[in-house]
Amino acid sequence: MLQNITIMLTAFSIVREKEKGTIEQLIMTPISPLELVIGKIAPYVFIAFFELDVTLILGKIIFGVDIKGSLILLIFLGTIFLTSSLAIGIFISTISNTQLEAMHLSLAYLLPSVILSGFVFPREAMPKIIYFISCFIPLTYFNEILRGIILKGVGIRELLHPIAALMTLIIIIIVVSIKKFKKTLD
Repeated sequence: MLQNITIMLTAFSIVREKEKGTIEQLIMTPISPLELVIGKIAPYVFIAFFELDVTLILGKIIFGVDIKGSLILLIFLGTIFLTSSLAIGIFISTISNTQLEAMHLSLAYLLPSVILSGFVFPREAMPKIIYFISCFIPLTYFNEILRGIILKGVGIRELLHPIAALMTLIIIIIVVSIKKFKKTLD
């Protein structure tokens, strides 16, 4: 749920500017592509953070999910995961020409990511090539973080690998998004 909403929200951000014709105004500003990407992600981080908190509260109230580990660590790492989802949405927005195309690309990413991340099926039972592909999906590492904190009550030391992988994916996605966004009117 967290991934779906954050990707969909940001997937429309830059492409909406293209369709409205206001992308020219963005191009004329003295900001760099990095500043533009960060500026487009920043407002959605707060929305995503609120969504994370509501999800945790509803999980406790409706489903009785007890968190064995640190709630603060879970919220902090959840925010990092949401940043990766927002970055994927920005990437989709930079490569799309229309909002419809952005929606289709978002769905084309979201559906397989849930299946390949280990959320539905254990990754260990997947063929090696599928397992390898799942290593490039941020949700894979967030699932490890969730299972570690919520079910096992582990601390940050046990989660260093998924945290490092998640941070690496965020950097790669943002760098690729910046490279794909050109401040020209092609």
